[in-house]
Order: sequence, then structure tokens, then C-alpha cells
Amino acid sequence: MIEDWEKRSKEQQKAYKRLLEKGNKNKILKALPVLHEEAFSKIDCLQCANCCKNYSPRFKNPDIRRIAKVMNMKEGAFIDKYLRLDEEGDYVVKQSPCSFLGADNDCSIYEDRPSDCRRYPYTDEDVFLKRVNLTLKNSTICPAAFTVLEKLLTMDV
Repeated sequence: MIEDWEKRSKEQQKAYKRLLEKGNKNKILKALPVLHEEAFSKIDCLQCANCCKNYSPRFKNPDIRRIAKVMNMKEGAFIDKYLRLDEEGDYVVKQSPCSFLGADNDCSIYEDRPSDCRRYPYTDEDVFLKRVNLTLKNSTICPAAFTVLEKLLTMDV
């Protein structure tokens, strides 16, 4: 894993914000898929699991239905046991780390995980540019998001 990435990410927040808001959006979007693959070829999520330890995805209705069914639970019982409504009215996990994260950083519902988990940290999609505050937050949680932003800072975008 990258040394001191969390500290560096906090120090670079202004530079990242300037890049995301003032950079050439088309160039950035074009670069993201390659940078995403490059970052995830070097970072092993199972060694990190910061996202599962410090962050909650939104559980949308299709996610709740799918996961409750796989767990052989009624949707209401699943919600009562594992989820709460956040300030924005979205269902999120009740606790951190996530209830589905094992001691070995494996996810017990990995195959059926919420779409937000599948897509996190959004380093290969337009959400990366459209939701600047989310990207900035993700750069302090996920070394892959940090890596992509650091690479973008060195590029002519």
C-alpha cells in the first residue's frame, strides 16, 4: 500500500478540488478508465477495507430486496436489523465497520452487495467529477481514489 497516503490526501484536498472543478472534464473522463485499472492493479481491497470500516453505501430498494431474499429474511426485518435512515433519507448500515465485513476483510454478501459497493470509489465513472465533495471524501478513505487523483495532478488535464 502507498505510504502516508491518508496524510497526503488530507494535505492535497485544495489541489484535488481545483483539479476536479477547473480541469478539462473531457480529458479527465477519458483518462479515468486507465487510471482506475492501474490503481486497482496495485491496491488489494482485501488488505485495506477502509470503505467497509469507515463508510456506508446507500442501500436502495433493489439492494434491500435482493440481499434480504438471499439472507432468507423479510425486507422489514433486514432493515430493522442492519440499516438506518441517514440525514438524506437513504438507508445506510447502522454501524461501522459494516456488519457484513468479516475479520479477514471478506464481505459476507459480496456477490449480492449494494450497487454503491460495486461502484465504489467511482474512479471510472462521471460521478468522480459530478460529485466533487464525494470524490474528495473518498480520497481520504480509499487509496485507489487517492492514487487516481494524484496521477491526474501530474497530467495535463
